[in-house]
Amino acid sequence: MPEPDDLFGAPEPAAPPVPDANRPLADRLRPATLAEVVGQDHLLGSDGALTRMLARGSLASLILWGPPGVGKTTIARLLAAAESHGVRTLRAPSLTALSPAEAEKIQLQPIAIEDLLNRRQVTLDREGMARLIQRRRVMITGAGGSIGSELARQVAGFAPSELLLLDNGEYALWQIDLELQESHPACPRQAIIADVRDTARIAGICAGFRPEIVFHAAALKHVPIVENNPLEGLRTNVLGTQSVADAAQKSGAQAMVLISTDKAVNPSSVMGASKRLAEMYAQALDVAARRAGGMRCVTVRFGNVLGSTGSVVPLFRRQLAAGGPLTVTHPDMQRYFMTVREAVGLVLQASVAGTGPTSPPDGGIFVLDMGEPVKIVDLARQMIRLAGLRPDTDIAIRFTGLRPGEKLFEELFHGAEQPVPTPYPGLLMATPRLADLTTIRAALQNLSLAAHADDTSGALKILADLVPEFSHNPTGTAPNPLAVSQTAR
Repeated sequence: MPEPDDLFGAPEPAAPPVPDANRPLADRLRPATLAEVVGQDHLLGSDGALTRMLARGSLASLILWGPPGVGKTTIARLLAAAESHGVRTLRAPSLTALSPAEAEKIQLQPIAIEDLLNRRQVTLDREGMARLIQRRRVMITGAGGSIGSELARQVAGFAPSELLLLDNGEYALWQIDLELQESHPACPRQAIIADVRDTARIAGICAGFRPEIVFHAAALKHVPIVENNPLEGLRTNVLGTQSVADAAQKSGAQAMVLISTDKAVNPSSVMGASKRLAEMYAQALDVAARRAGGMRCVTVRFGNVLGSTGSVVPLFRRQLAAGGPLTVTHPDMQRYFMTVREAVGLVLQASVAGTGPTSPPDGGIFVLDMGEPVKIVDLARQMIRLAGLRPDTDIAIRFTGLRPGEKLFEELFHGAEQPVPTPYPGLLMATPRLADLTTIRAALQNLSLAAHADDTSGALKILADLVPEFSHNPTGTAPNPLAVSQTAR
């Protein structure tokens, strides 16, 4: 009789397994197929069955995770137990749903790092989202990016009357447009190539399309690249935000939602300071609009999303596929993480909260509850383990030193922004720090003149004056703790 909590009731292996560590590294990095493991010594079972068999010394050379939806805490516990016995872990589809022919083709993949992001699920107000979006014209800037494309997917599911996908990258725009054509063919949409920095072009698009809701996700977000191209960052993140907000307001939009970042808090980079300045403009516009009964500006601030373009997770995956090493800038570097789907769901929740009858105080910034920060070196080690490899033995971790503009720790709230709870799980509110709209518009005019005159020092001085907490770190101040060639221990 199988154990009561066995999912499949598989027997113990008849012979001791061959240690996975003996297999060549290239072979261990290659995904396995179901056909390759049929007949090998392995274990199919539940949490209790596996831990009992490990404790008895009945070890498996491979663990197949059949049913989806296994709890993150359970996965983390079993991974730790399997790792301590040298057991490789892979995720498979539900075994009962596979035919023999499918078993020959389907590959087993390492457990994704997203599966271990131990965050509680929050209940979202989907009826409120439907009321906000259904039968309305919606425009998404940066629609080809990680956040923008997920916004497009989720917004399309709420049946807008029309969806405008706007991006300055042809390939990324084509990808999300094609995806929506297949997944939401009934959703009317347009894909438009445009640069948010082109004020006349954006004004013309808004005048013609007349969006009712605008999600502004377009931005330059890579800290070192913006450090090397500061005027481009200011033109896109600050002046581009002003361009979109002003055009949306003039065309009669009901709300604009600005996607911001934790790097805007006590910024050390031009990217972070530019996003803080974008926040300030949106806040000032929101205060003025509320008093006049015009367009609301909702600002949503959050940290990193797992797997986004340019983020550390895809980098680590590429480095793993190449056999390492995994590069980490500093052993104390840590960041906040959530999945892109979760982040966008909460962005839509904040949009409902920020435009409803019980919306928060003027200019308040919604901050997503990101949970606890994660050390990047711990993330690297976990990804190595998930690939069935051993950190520092099979795959090296090398420290490279902080890059221009980087901080060791990110923050979600400035010292003068006390976090305020909201009625919505997963959402906090930052107490507003406001700037006068007339004053900030005059300053942005000067910033525009400096940027278009290629006056980098003048533009950065204006930025520093407008964002007094901006403590520029153009070279990376924290010393490199280890030589670049030394392996992390």
